[in-house]
Amino acid sequence: MSEHAFRRAVEAGDIEGAMACLHDDVILDSPVAFRPFEGRIQVEAVLRLVLDTFEDFRYVEEVIDGPTAVLLFETRVGDRRIEGVDYIHTDEDGLIDHFTVMVRPLSGAIALAEAMGPKVLAAGIK
Repeated sequence: MSEHAFRRAVEAGDIEGAMACLHDDVILDSPVAFRPFEGRIQVEAVLRLVLDTFEDFRYVEEVIDGPTAVLLFETRVGDRRIEGVDYIHTDEDGLIDHFTVMVRPLSGAIALAEAMGPKVLAAGIK
């Protein structure tokens, strides 16, 4: 089975390659934000902050069905272990046009929100 290009880039530490997978009009649904982040500039900024916040990040499973990829991951934020899912939809050109992230357990989601909130505000991301 072929791995999704975003996964390959993230696992290789190729952040620019991962960001190159984003469509200009991409939408990111965050597990800790009330509204989605819209557009490549905002989504790229948020994803860079997330990748900087996560510790020991690794994808553990992947399911691809046509334009949809489901990537299961494990990571930490501080002392909180997190399991999560990146639900990715790509357009006809293979670019990510919709990206939904879900995490568990609640204590991990809270740790993520507490770590990311100040970073997002400091970066001026709305």
